[in-house]
Amino acid sequence: MTYIENVLICISVPLLLSLLFVKGTQRRNTLFLCLGMGICMISAYVNSFFMVLYQVDGVTASIEISPVCEEALKLVPLLFFILIFEPEPREITPAAISIAVGFATFENVCYLSENGAGNFSFLLIRGLSAVSIHILCGIAVGYGIAYVFRQRWLAVTGTVGILGACIVFHAIYNLLVTADGVWQAIGYMFPSALILCIFGLRILLPKVHIELE
Repeated sequence: MTYIENVLICISVPLLLSLLFVKGTQRRNTLFLCLGMGICMISAYVNSFFMVLYQVDGVTASIEISPVCEEALKLVPLLFFILIFEPEPREITPAAISIAVGFATFENVCYLSENGAGNFSFLLIRGLSAVSIHILCGIAVGYGIAYVFRQRWLAVTGTVGILGACIVFHAIYNLLVTADGVWQAIGYMFPSALILCIFGLRILLPKVHIELE
């Protein structure tokens, strides 16, 4: 039996202890990294609760339940950070990405704990694609929230729209990777492809990037 809570403690304690000796951006990003891992564990319990409540199998839950629960839970600490501490727009995107990285990292740890690490090729493909979808959603949330909170009239509706878009991206990924053949391959590749597109736009449209900062 895997006690994933113990694994979380073992991973997060060194990171939390490092907060005593770092400052500024490093401290904030490390804290959000730990929060992302904690949210990953909480989302597992929430997903399991709704699976039992609606009596669905794992595939249906991964397409219809997990994207909603995971993206909504990842948004909570970011909104708390924005509403309580009122950070600068340039501080929002790194926080969102740090939460996503923490979530994706601990999700991989959970997967390895349950399934082992024997098939390196599959784990590499699965790890990169699963990490990519969370990073993609983190980027979308970070830049999106940074923009809509500068336009106060867009704050509520904009946040709901961004959350909805991330849920759709996540659900499409889960749907594709549970398919067979070419659709599964597309599912593995499309998060990374979208991240590269965003990175390219960031380089080609530097003025937009500067305004968001």
